[in-house]
Amino acid sequence: MDRRIGFFKSIQFKLIIAYVLLILVAVQVIGVYFSRQLEQDLLENHFDVLSERSTLLNYQLTQLMGNPPEERDELTDKINALLRDFFTIDNATVQVIDKNEVILGTSNTGARDQIGMRNNEIRVKRALLGSTEEGEVKDSNNERFRIMAVPIMQDNETVLGVIYIQASLEDIYTQISEINSILFKGTTIALIISAILVILLARTIIVPILEMRKQTLRMSHGDFSRQVKVYSTDEIGQLATSFNQLTMKLHDATLTRDREQKRLSSVLSNMTDGVVATDQNGRVILLNKRAEELLGVSSKQVMRQPLTDVLQLTDTYGVYDLYDHSGSLLLDFSNEEGQYLLEANFSVIQEDEGPINGLITVLHDVTEKEKIEQERREFVANVSHELRTPLTTMKSYLEALEDGVMRDEEMGPRFLKVTQNETERMIRLVNDLLQLSKIDSEDYQFNLQWIDFGQFLHEVLDRFEIIAQEKNIELNRHISKKPSYVEMDQDKLIQVLDNIISNALKYSAEGANITTTLLHQGNHVRVSIADQGMGIPRESQLKIFDRFYRVDRARARNIGGTGLGLAIAKELVQAHGGDIWVHSEYGEGTTIYFTLPYSTSKGGDM
Repeated sequence: MDRRIGFFKSIQFKLIIAYVLLILVAVQVIGVYFSRQLEQDLLENHFDVLSERSTLLNYQLTQLMGNPPEERDELTDKINALLRDFFTIDNATVQVIDKNEVILGTSNTGARDQIGMRNNEIRVKRALLGSTEEGEVKDSNNERFRIMAVPIMQDNETVLGVIYIQASLEDIYTQISEINSILFKGTTIALIISAILVILLARTIIVPILEMRKQTLRMSHGDFSRQVKVYSTDEIGQLATSFNQLTMKLHDATLTRDREQKRLSSVLSNMTDGVVATDQNGRVILLNKRAEELLGVSSKQVMRQPLTDVLQLTDTYGVYDLYDHSGSLLLDFSNEEGQYLLEANFSVIQEDEGPINGLITVLHDVTEKEKIEQERREFVANVSHELRTPLTTMKSYLEALEDGVMRDEEMGPRFLKVTQNETERMIRLVNDLLQLSKIDSEDYQFNLQWIDFGQFLHEVLDRFEIIAQEKNIELNRHISKKPSYVEMDQDKLIQVLDNIISNALKYSAEGANITTTLLHQGNHVRVSIADQGMGIPRESQLKIFDRFYRVDRARARNIGGTGLGLAIAKELVQAHGGDIWVHSEYGEGTTIYFTLPYSTSKGGDM
C-alpha cells in the first residue's frame, strides 16, 4: 500500500532541521563569544585610556599642587587649563579635589559653578586615605558610568588631593548593541541561505531513496521489470546499485518460489481451514497453524504421530481406511466446556497414478453450523408445536360446537371464547414471527422521533395500572426527572416495554411489587424493571433472549405467550443502539435492564 509521507515527517525535513540547528548553534556560540569578547575589549580599552590619562594628569597635578601659587584662584585656573589640555575624553568628566574635599577644577565647562564646593563621595574619602577606587554606577536614568577616584600623592607619602573621573559607558554599550544587531541579521541571512543549500543538498540524497521506495512498492506487487536510476558513485549510488542487484535476485527467487508452489498445489487445492498432511505410513509431517488451533495441539507435539491418534479415531478407523474414505467425517471433540465439532475431508497425495505418498486431511469447524442446524430444527419443531396446540384445541371445541354444544346457552359461549383465545394466540405467534423476519431483513425501517423517555415511560406504565390493581400488584416508579430525549420509534419501544412488563406481571404473585427505574449512565439512559417472581436459574439467564426459549415450558404455556417477546425486545433495543441483559436470583425475582443513547435536548445536543 502506498503510504504518503508528509513533508514534516520526511528525512528531507529532518536533514534541514538538523543542519539549520547545527548552524544556528554554531553561530550562536560564536556570536555569544564574539559579543562578550568585544564588550570586554571595548571596556578594557576604555578603562586603559582612562587610567593612562589619569596617570598623566596625576603626574602634572602632583607637580602643580606640590608647589602651589600663593593665590588659590591662580591654582584653580592652572588646574582647569591642565584639564583642558590633558583630559579630552568624550563623555567623561574629571574633577580635581584637594585634601579638604573641595573641588579645585573640572573638565565640564558647563559645571564651573561647582568649583569651590565639596565632593562628599565615599570614593573620594577613601582616595584621600591613599587608595585608588574604581567601579560602575547607574544614575536615576539607568545610564551607566565608570567612576575612578585616584589619590594625588607627593613622594608616595602625602596625599595632596584626588582626581575624580566619571565616564559614561552608554556609547560603548550602544556600539556593542549595534554590532550584535548586525551579527543577528547576518545570522538570519546565513540561516536562510543555509536552509536553501540544505534543501538542495537533501534532494540529492532523498531523490534516490524515493526512487528505491517506489521500486519497493512495485516489487511488493510483483513488478521486477524496473531498476533504480543511479545518480552518483558515492554511498547512495552504491546503495542504488546493490538495490538493483537485489531486485534481480528477488525476481529469480520469486520464479523459484512459484515453481515450488506448483509442486504443493495438490496439497493446498482442497484447503478450506486446517490442513494436516501425512507420509505414506499415515504419520503427520505437516500441520498448519489453523489446524493447530482447531485441534488444540502444536506441531512439535503431533509431528510423526499417527493421524488416527491425532484425530482421535484409533478405536474406529485405521490409517488405510481413511485412504478410501470419500465422504466427510464428523469429529466430536466436545467436552464439559461445550460442544465442539470438526468436519474432516480426506484426499490422497498421488502423482500420475503412482503409489500413494500420503494423505491430506482438511479440517473445518462446523460447531456453529451444527448449532444453527440444531436451532433450525428446534425452531421448526417449536413453531409446529406452538401452532398444533391451539389448532388441536380449536378442532376439539369446534367439533363439540358442531355436535350441539352451540345450542347450550352456557357452554356454547364458553367454547366460542376458548376458540377465539386460541385464534388470537396463533395470530400473536404469526405476528411475532413476521416481525422477527422483518427485523432480520436489511430493509427494516424505523420511524425515529426525539421523545422525552421519562414521560414516555410514565405513559406506558399508566396503561398497566388497571391490570396491576386487578392482581393486587403495586407498580413502583423511580424515574429521573432530568430531560432524557431518545431518538426512537415509539411503537417499537412500546412493544419492548409491553413484553418486559407483561412478563413481570405474569410471573408475579398477588401482593408483589414491580419496580421500574430510569437513571442516567454516561451517554445512555438505563431502564430496569424488577419483579418479585420465581426468578430464573443461572444456567438459563443467557438463553432467555433466544427465540422460543422458556425457562418453564409447561407453566409458560399455561400463562400464555409465544416465547418470542424477549427475543423481539433484544432485537429492537439493539437496533436503537442500546443493550439489554438480565439479572436474577432463582426464587427471589428477576430484573431486566436495557440502555438507550439519549440527549438532554431534542436534536441530539448534550
